[in-house]
Order: sequence, then structure tokens, then C-alpha cells
Amino acid sequence: MPKKRTYHHGDLKNALIKAGVEILAQDGVSGMSLRKVAMKAGVSHSAPYSHFADKQALIAAISTEGFRQLYERMSAVAEGYNSQPSKQLVEAAWTYIQFALDDPDRFKVMFSGVLEKEKEYPEFVAESQRNFQLVKSIVESNQAAGILRSGSSDLMALSAWGIIHGFAMLLLEGQIPHAILELKSLRKLVEFQLKQIMLA
Repeated sequence: MPKKRTYHHGDLKNALIKAGVEILAQDGVSGMSLRKVAMKAGVSHSAPYSHFADKQALIAAISTEGFRQLYERMSAVAEGYNSQPSKQLVEAAWTYIQFALDDPDRFKVMFSGVLEKEKEYPEFVAESQRNFQLVKSIVESNQAAGILRSGSSDLMALSAWGIIHGFAMLLLEGQIPHAILELKSLRKLVEFQLKQIMLA
């Protein structure tokens, strides 16, 4: 019988989240259970319940941690280019694409809509909203600089996010034609997407 692993405080939760991401990527939501997650993490069947009440709680944790990591990466870039709005916009978008490419399984879970009753997970709601507010602040800086058209920063942020997120999903699903990928680098393609909403 395989020996169960022992974890220091905090390590078990992260191990369960990692196992959950892998199972979701391979088997989907219907194929995931806390029992299967425990087995993959090499712990007892009851171990996950010390951190997660049910499967939805684990999905919420996976998504919350993903949004936290995404915010950390994008906010660092936003601060680094605080005095250069257009550069800030491009670098933030590129960071978003890189995040999707670095952790595609988690990225897909974050935006899959499989989390039911989102409002029952306030930490998830807070992290996802924090990301949108960051996009909005970047958009407002670009509006003030005359790079993006004026108007509702909420709607413009939604447009900018939609363009880059759509590109990320097409990329992850292998739906961008090879002829286009061979024409320009990924970064140049991201810049081209943003130029569609820029005034200059």
C-alpha cells in the first residue's frame, strides 16, 4: 500500500489545488471529485475536507488563487510603466497572454463558468473584481493621455479585456491559423489587437 505523504501547514491545500487543476484539465468538472483529488495528491480520502467543504469550494480556491497570481503579475507591470500609459497597456496585455500560456489549465478553469453561486465565495469575487479594476485603471490612464477614446471606462475596459482574452483563448485552443502565427510574433499580434481600439 502506498505511503501517504505528510505536508507542512499550508502545503496540503496547495497540493490539493494543484491536483484539482490537473484533474479538471483532463477529465472536466464531471470527472472531478474530492476523493479523486485526494488520491492524486497522495493523501487520505478525508484529507481534502479539512480545507474544502465540497467540489465547488475547491474550484473556487483554484480560481481565486489564479486571479491572485494574475493580479500580482499585471499590477507589477502596471506600476513599472506608470508614466507610460500606452506601454503600460501593451505590457499588461502581454503579461495576460503569458499568464495564460504559463498555466493554461488553471486559466481555463478561471474563466470556464463552472463555479456555481459565485457570491458564496467572497474571496473569489474580490480577486476577480480587483483584476477588472486594474484593467479599468490602465484604461483610464490611456483615456487621459488621449490614446483610447473617452467615455465609460467600464465599457472600454470590457472591450480591451474582451479583445485580449479572446485572443488568449483562440491561442490556447489552437484556433489561430498557422499562416498568421508565421506572419508575426505573438507579441506583435497582441500589439495589433490593441491598435484596433487605440486612437493614435
